[in-house]
Amino acid sequence: MKSKITLFCLTCLLMAGVATAQNKDAPKSIISQDVGISKYHDRKELEQMQKGVLLGLYNERIEIIIKILPYIAFATKPGVTMSTFGIPDTKDNRTALDTQIDATRDYFLSTMDFQNKILPYSDRSNLIAAILFYEETLKALHIYSENNRF
Repeated sequence: MKSKITLFCLTCLLMAGVATAQNKDAPKSIISQDVGISKYHDRKELEQMQKGVLLGLYNERIEIIIKILPYIAFATKPGVTMSTFGIPDTKDNRTALDTQIDATRDYFLSTMDFQNKILPYSDRSNLIAAILFYEETLKALHIYSENNRF
């Protein structure tokens, strides 16, 4: 009886491992899939929000800019891979992309750590102005993307 339970558990574990295994040779997106903004705001909307909500919006926009801006020569939206642009899918190129993704993640985490400690001391009106500036920058990236079809 114990051997059947052990065999069943082992089989389930192996199936779960196969189901969640990632193909290391699958092309990776240059821009993270979790990049996106759900809504743009105007000054009037922002002025009605609590400072905590404004801090969240500010950090969200920083995240998007950090994850997109360095790659605008390639793409401005997720889903584009190196092979989309004819970049050879070699081990060296995949390693370079993985290294860049890790560096971007580390930079983002460091920036968020700093922002979470220091940003609450910012002036509310400066925070609103910064959010509006970042949103205009993101809108400009959409215009850039529309005018730069590959």
